[in-house]
Amino acid sequence: MEPIRKEEIDDQACGSLAPKSKPCPRPKPGEAAGGCSFDGAQITLLPIMDAAHLVHGPVACAGNSWESRGSLSSGPSLSQYGFATDLSNNDIIFGGEKKLKDSIDYIAGRFAPPAIFVYSTCVTALIGEDMDAVCKEASDRLGIPVVPVNSPGFVGSKNLGNRLAGDALLQYVIGTGEPELEASMGVNLIGEYNIAGEMWDIEKLMNQAGITLLSRITGDARYKEITWAHRAKANMVVCSRALLGLAKQMESKYGIPYFEGSFYGAKETTYSLRQMAYLLNDREMERRVDRLTEREENRLSHDLRPYRKILKGKKAVLYTGGVKSWSVISALKELGIQVVGVGTNKSSDEDVQRIADRVSDDTEYIPEGGASRIIKTVRERKADIMIAGGRNMYVAMKEQIPFVDINQERHKAYAGYEGLLRLAKELVDSIANPIWKLASSPAPWDKEGSYDR
Repeated sequence: MEPIRKEEIDDQACGSLAPKSKPCPRPKPGEAAGGCSFDGAQITLLPIMDAAHLVHGPVACAGNSWESRGSLSSGPSLSQYGFATDLSNNDIIFGGEKKLKDSIDYIAGRFAPPAIFVYSTCVTALIGEDMDAVCKEASDRLGIPVVPVNSPGFVGSKNLGNRLAGDALLQYVIGTGEPELEASMGVNLIGEYNIAGEMWDIEKLMNQAGITLLSRITGDARYKEITWAHRAKANMVVCSRALLGLAKQMESKYGIPYFEGSFYGAKETTYSLRQMAYLLNDREMERRVDRLTEREENRLSHDLRPYRKILKGKKAVLYTGGVKSWSVISALKELGIQVVGVGTNKSSDEDVQRIADRVSDDTEYIPEGGASRIIKTVRERKADIMIAGGRNMYVAMKEQIPFVDINQERHKAYAGYEGLLRLAKELVDSIANPIWKLASSPAPWDKEGSYDR
């Protein structure tokens, strides 16, 4: 993998080759606290389920992030193995390249994966390990792709790691294979990681519309399907902050048009399906999509009636990032919920503009501050529910605030038409739970006239 140059980080936006907004700033102390570049690279590549993923560094780098994401697999589980070279003090002093070579040989002989991804870490980058040379030699000798992913934690944030992982895919994987059968009208989904099985709901809708899903990049993906992603007729970028740069490079290199979309909410789902059909330039497919979306929206409208009665007029604080920071707002508005506060700490300028288009002028933006700032917004805006990542769940419980987990650790799929119905049910179950009334009532011994022995 080509080395990272300072001017590239300064001049290119996170995930973008031609930024309209401010570029990625140089790394600052503490910037990786919410997820480092190494973590971001693994978020992007670990959902390639049949490949082996080897962390070249101390075992804690592999252990601290192992199984922390909700990406599901419909088959292989090799990516769930926590492979690491487990560098010791002696390896750091005398070099760990032999240990890396032995680890690659062991994985290839024991598991016979279609490919091995090797991740650099802060330690191996600082001591100057020539990981690219070791991977190239092993690939030539073993006859399988051994892909170096140069994304050590200290180079920047999680978003930069997403982009560097996309660069590795473009440099070493995409374009190295051909589909077994001619896949006409194929679409790639970029930046969809099959959290809680969302990819399966999306794929079901695409199949009903007659749209071929050529390559999943990378939710529930197989290595081989990514090698022929360059044969797609269109790309849909689901998480723009992460892999927009990959879509732009594929457009430049292979002439594949792309668009940014979302599957959170009925309107966003309908738009995305119609945009796919439009880019594929198939009139019959466009008619099928119109019939499908009309039928699904009518069915969903009927199923949502009892939930909308409860949710109408409720206020929510949404604290997430990237595509969810604006697309979930659309879903909540369809349910009758007003968003009074929204987190923007992981959102690009384009994401913030999309947020502004979907909320009222008095909505509070939360760029940073963590749990204390979220709680402050909930209290000041008299919000009825907090929608955020799992790390904020216990804060909400202590403050007796209804809570729904929206981030990668969740176990419920909220994408597509069925996903919106699940989200509505989760919101109602949380807001209407009798525990909140019980928890806010005074203790028996604090009630007036209580019996005192």
